[in-house]
Amino acid sequence: MPHDALPPDPFAGDPDDPARALAGQDSDEPWEPLGADERAELLADLTDLAVYQALLEPRGVRGIVVDCADCGEPHYHDWELLRASLQQLLADGHMRPHEPAYDPDPSAYVSWEYCRGYHDGVASAEGGR
Repeated sequence: MPHDALPPDPFAGDPDDPARALAGQDSDEPWEPLGADERAELLADLTDLAVYQALLEPRGVRGIVVDCADCGEPHYHDWELLRASLQQLLADGHMRPHEPAYDPDPSAYVSWEYCRGYHDGVASAEGGR
C-alpha cells in the first residue's frame, strides 16, 4: 500500500505524541530491570490496590485518579487497568502506553491518598490495623 494512501498520523507534530515514550526503545534493546526496592513497592501497591478496590468499589468508586507530572492533566484509571499496568511494570520493567478513559466521571475516581485515608478510617473504626 503506498504511504500516501494511508490516513494521516493524528499525532504528527504533537509534542505529546504517546509514541514518544517508546523513542529509543528498540525491540532488541532491553529495559533497565527493576531493583529490589522498586519490586517491593510495586507488590505493596498491588496489595493496597486490592484492599482499596474491595472497600471502595461497592461505594461506586471506579478507580484511581493520578495527576500527571508530564502533561499536568489528571489520568483516570479503572481498577483493572491500573492493576494490569502495575503487573506489567512488575513483569516487564515498563508499561506500554494505553488509551485514556473515555469521558470519565471525575466524581467516580479518588486519589491514592484518599484510598489510604479511607482504609485507615475503616481500620480505626474496626479497632485496629
